[in-house]
Amino acid sequence: MSIRLIALLAAAAASAAAQNSPAIDNDQVRVTIVTDQPHHKSQPHQHPLNRVMVYLNAGKQDIISADGKKTTLDFKRGDVRWSPAAGIHTSEVVSDGPVTIVEVEMKKPGDAAKKITTPLDPLKVDAKDYKLEFENDQVRVVRVKFPAHGGAPMHEHQLNRVVVYLTPQNTRLTLPDGSTEMAVHAANGASWGGPTKHKEENLMDAAFEAILVDVKE
Repeated sequence: MSIRLIALLAAAAASAAAQNSPAIDNDQVRVTIVTDQPHHKSQPHQHPLNRVMVYLNAGKQDIISADGKKTTLDFKRGDVRWSPAAGIHTSEVVSDGPVTIVEVEMKKPGDAAKKITTPLDPLKVDAKDYKLEFENDQVRVVRVKFPAHGGAPMHEHQLNRVVVYLTPQNTRLTLPDGSTEMAVHAANGASWGGPTKHKEENLMDAAFEAILVDVKE
């Protein structure tokens, strides 16, 4: 790698870090909310870690690798995709508006011993509201949608997880001992949660939707 390219990569990384401070950063994941402006080609850069990408806007983006190969991504709001670690490339939003992406970087390889074995798995006890998007050695990604004033029976989140909110959340959680907690979040943000059991009730007059990234690390 040339000295000039190394310098460009370092400058691009420093600029990205300055503009996109992480929303979550722990020993398992780094979650960054990134906004890319249209028709602005990035500096050459690389992604050394696998990522889950949650798109908060519709758009198109060209990814051009160092050997000139172009891949065009076409996505809508709420789409979620797996993005493997990538070598040096540039990117450019080729649609007309800015695109905001929640990027969940996986810091560790997957742990085969971390499996979801609970009979209270939300995919089993509430299959109408929880839908599997994809699963691999590092993550299980699930979409949850509650209608207005809907909810889920008692279920268990067995692994640590990132939650990305596609809508606002105003939910009452009822724990196994009967106590209650409130979960309130704004749309387009993210949170980190540990293993838990609860029932959920959407208190809003509108539907609730989120992406859950179960971390197998």
